[in-house]
Amino acid sequence: MGFLQADPIRAPARAQDLVLRHRVKNYRAGDLERHYTKLGIEEDFFINYGFVTREVQALMHPRLDSRKWHRGSTAVRKKRAQLLLEFVRERGVVHPREVDERFSHGKVHNYWGGSSNATTHLLDDMHYQGLLRVVRREAGIRLYTAHQHDSSLIDKAVRDARIDALIDVVVNIYAPLPVKSLVLVIRRLRLATPQWESAITSALLRAKQRLAHEQIDGPAGPGTGWYWPAHEDPKRSAPQEMVRLLTPFDPVVWDRWRFEMLWGWSYRFEAYTPRSNRVRGYYALPLLWRDRVIGWGNLSVENGELKSDLGYVEGHPPRDRVFKRELEAELDRVRVFLGLNS
Repeated sequence: MGFLQADPIRAPARAQDLVLRHRVKNYRAGDLERHYTKLGIEEDFFINYGFVTREVQALMHPRLDSRKWHRGSTAVRKKRAQLLLEFVRERGVVHPREVDERFSHGKVHNYWGGSSNATTHLLDDMHYQGLLRVVRREAGIRLYTAHQHDSSLIDKAVRDARIDALIDVVVNIYAPLPVKSLVLVIRRLRLATPQWESAITSALLRAKQRLAHEQIDGPAGPGTGWYWPAHEDPKRSAPQEMVRLLTPFDPVVWDRWRFEMLWGWSYRFEAYTPRSNRVRGYYALPLLWRDRVIGWGNLSVENGELKSDLGYVEGHPPRDRVFKRELEAELDRVRVFLGLNS
């Protein structure tokens, strides 16, 4: 895949584990974190925060300073960053708690409206800039070490080739993409490569020329352009007789606009929605049956047992014995994935 979006919520497992459950044979919840140091991957920001292969990470760095990622005055920030970097080099590997105890820079306002340690934000900024890397996690907390990316100057041809390669990663994961989605997802690469933001528009034009595409009449309107990797065959195949419970961040459902266009109903991630305003639940998992998403499920573990609360767009499950059998098979796979059957 090249990139795997991450999310800290565990309901009943983290998003990255739920995505890999369908794509890695015998995968178990937590395997990614357990085997992180052996897998040749890094935590980094791509179109969202998550895990990337080291080959993909090398395409994005070195990142130059981008003002929107700085907090406080540049002089103060650089001084603090230099002191912190020296501390990390001295210690080898650091826990954010150690950094906060050493520097205690106070609190800042975070994205979600709460208050966070300023040192935690500084660690995040330095990680984004490539000065630090995540060595591993302990109880979900990132541990950092000092790092330095290749800072050799690159010319325009190399830059364009790198951006094109990053676009290929995006398209390989999320295709087929209607043109509206293609534009939006490629423009998110400005987060991966802020130093090349001005070059993304021309890269988008190149992508439209080299990707396989077709004009298709459908819910998005007449003659809507759809794009996919040139090596893929988009011909429709018979759907599998299988039920799958997907994470809200799965590539199949990540594009909410495409989701509604394909399956005729809107899906929203409601974990940060007030309880009274939720329609489908805190962490509703889209329910895929054959080649249609027909509902959702909220899963939890209580006293070592899997509990499921399912809902359906049509108000009831398919009246099909095969569906009932396959739904039970999927819930059994979730139990194995969570280690509830061992």
